Amino acid sequence: MRVALVVVVAALSLSACSADPKPPSAAPDTQATAPVIAPGRPGEPARTISPDEAATAVPAPTANAADVKYVQDMIIHHRQAVDMAVLAPSRADSATLKGLASRIKDAQGPEIQYMTTWLQQQGVKAPGHHASHAGMPGMATPEQMEALKAASGKDFDRLFLTLMTAHHQGAITMSEQVLVGGSHIKIEELANDVAATQSAEIRRMREMQAGL
Repeated sequence: MRVALVVVVAALSLSACSADPKPPSAAPDTQATAPVIAPGRPGEPARTISPDEAATAVPAPTANAADVKYVQDMIIHHRQAVDMAVLAPSRADSATLKGLASRIKDAQGPEIQYMTTWLQQQGVKAPGHHASHAGMPGMATPEQMEALKAASGKDFDRLFLTLMTAHHQGAITMSEQVLVGGSHIKIEELANDVAATQSAEIRRMREMQAGL
């Protein structure tokens, strides 16, 4: 009996060792098949794209000429906006306008520094303070800047809102252009932020203009 029991146990052990375990079922690769929602450009709706298309749609970490030109031009553009905004505390009549001008200065000053640092990282110099802005959308002319400096009270408010609204619209145009022609992911992020922020400020300035 003892010998027979040993033989049975040995046979069962060999059978258990020789049985091939079932391989675990592979989890479905949902990432390979799931659609991707791509945000639209400013003013455009989001759209659904395939994973393959998404892989090629990701902006590159390297800059091209369009990125560099956008940043150089936007530094000049921002500087003028700051020059306009610093006039408001002593010349504006509206406290609301003074608050808007302060926010513009506080937002665009650090963006100028960010863009200057980015250019340095690319081995490119930032434009000088007297760099030309001929043909740049939205920029106030020297004569308009002198008129703004000479204005005060409600006259300043009206001229400031007119010039700054056009200035913001120019920045949005520049941002839309680099979103089409640029390649650097950081500049895409910057351009999207500029377009969104300044679109909201344009809506606010138009409301203020209507109340003057």
